[in-house]
Amino acid sequence: MKALITSIALTLSISALAQETSIDTSTWFDDPATLTQTDGASIYAGVCAGCHMPNGQGANGAGKYPALTNNSSLMATAYPISLVIHGHKAMPPLGGVLDDEQVASVVNFIRTNFGNNYADNQASAELVKSMR
Repeated sequence: MKALITSIALTLSISALAQETSIDTSTWFDDPATLTQTDGASIYAGVCAGCHMPNGQGANGAGKYPALTNNSSLMATAYPISLVIHGHKAMPPLGGVLDDEQVASVVNFIRTNFGNNYADNQASAELVKSMR
């Protein structure tokens, strides 16, 4: 049931983002519980930007969505991997929606964008798998 709710929320977030940014999401899903994008930028745009905002600036409103811009918490590779897989507080667990490669890809994207320069110790599918 939790996976279904996460899937519905994800689909609604993506639909809202697509309307705002004119992104065609019609080919993104074979199964609404699985995201088919493989590159970090597309995964971020489709999943993360709805809360963390398109430029990673975060938001305050109905909830607090931390900024990813210049975020020193992203320095340790394992931290964002764990958050993406398992969630934390308002952050939903995405481990059931993203495979190991997708998690590694989006983590590497946020660690090397938005003013972050943590290109060392890249996330890998093997590391993600070991943290599930």
